[in-house]
Amino acid sequence: MSVIIGIDVGGSTTKIVGYTDQAKLVGMLKVEAADPVTSAYGALGKFINEHSLSLTEVEQIILTGVGSALFKKKVYGIPTATVDEFKAIGLGGLALSNKREGLIVSMGTGTAFVRAGKNGIVHIGGSGVGGGTVLGLGGKLCGVKSFQTLISMAEKGQLNKVDLNIGDISSRAISTLTKEITAANFGKMEDGVSSADLAAGVLNMVFQTVGMLAVFACRNEEMKNVILTGTLSQVPSAKKVFQMLHTMHGINFIIPENSIYATATGAALSYLRKKGKNK
Repeated sequence: MSVIIGIDVGGSTTKIVGYTDQAKLVGMLKVEAADPVTSAYGALGKFINEHSLSLTEVEQIILTGVGSALFKKKVYGIPTATVDEFKAIGLGGLALSNKREGLIVSMGTGTAFVRAGKNGIVHIGGSGVGGGTVLGLGGKLCGVKSFQTLISMAEKGQLNKVDLNIGDISSRAISTLTKEITAANFGKMEDGVSSADLAAGVLNMVFQTVGMLAVFACRNEEMKNVILTGTLSQVPSAKKVFQMLHTMHGINFIIPENSIYATATGAALSYLRKKGKNK
């Protein structure tokens, strides 16, 4: 048995996915470190150790992500290649969701929108609103630096102290907008608003912005499935926001199991498919 490893090299976080040469999943792993090279080498070493592999069993490493250009032709003597990040996002998103086509939304530091299906994989655009917004704006407002701390704070926050809803400006629904729909993010800001309330407001604004961009993209691309990937897809409040958008617009928002590993999955699968092994 030989193993193909896909590595999504981020700025400080690396995701790694391994498949056998027969397209059977070996495992998934995430490692954080101060820089991309340290993170990637650490992830690879830990993955090999956890799955009792030898370096000679690794046939190929496929790198993608912003830090992939930092690596030379071999890592630990193993041949490497790179794959376009948007292609990896598309392949990984479809594979993890078990869909034939869809709009893959990769919520990383920023957000990428990738159309994937029978007509190929195309990056149709992106937004600077994403995890970087949550950490930067949320951190500044709430006085914390840890992403997980911010997420935990948000779960205790009250949006009705921060966001202005339709019900705040009208005694009844406006056209198709119910009274619970947000009229203005951070448009209320009551006195005594807490850090938890602010954290909830930042997350809500990011998810609503990303979600509505996906809705508009689906209308343009005539798609009904949005596949959400990346670290933000695992934040608890994401499901509530995207469920509301599904109810309003009829778009299916899908968060696959292991959604944070979509790009690394796509990297590995890009190599397997070249060899005629389909997942």
